[in-house]
Amino acid sequence: MAHRQADGTLDDVITSDGDARITRIGIRLRRSRLDELPQIFNILAGQMSWIGPRPEAEALSIYYTGEIPFYRYRHVVRPGITGWAQVNQGHVASVDEVHAKLQYDFYYVKYFSAWLDILIVFRTIRTMMTGFGSR
Repeated sequence: MAHRQADGTLDDVITSDGDARITRIGIRLRRSRLDELPQIFNILAGQMSWIGPRPEAEALSIYYTGEIPFYRYRHVVRPGITGWAQVNQGHVASVDEVHAKLQYDFYYVKYFSAWLDILIVFRTIRTMMTGFGSR
């Protein structure tokens, strides 16, 4: 089971700066976001979308549902490889940061449209090129 630290994070399932589990190659893949490519199989299987709130590890999702009001409502749309929260906020770890990220997810759910998806695609390309928010 994940261990909760004093700052409210679950250290077994959240990556952080300098995380020993990430190799040098992994750092490059994560910074460019190429580590997300295997999720294309999830899209083909109908489990994910290209755009939508990022899926969380199950342990984190359960934890956040108990800590953050209305957290479970981010799941009303299919999760995606990229999303409004990712292009605006980047990686988060603390409950407060997740709460702020949730506001972006709710914005996406409320204003879901082809135009917003196109904007997210362009911002995702920029994110991939700059490495914004990676860990």
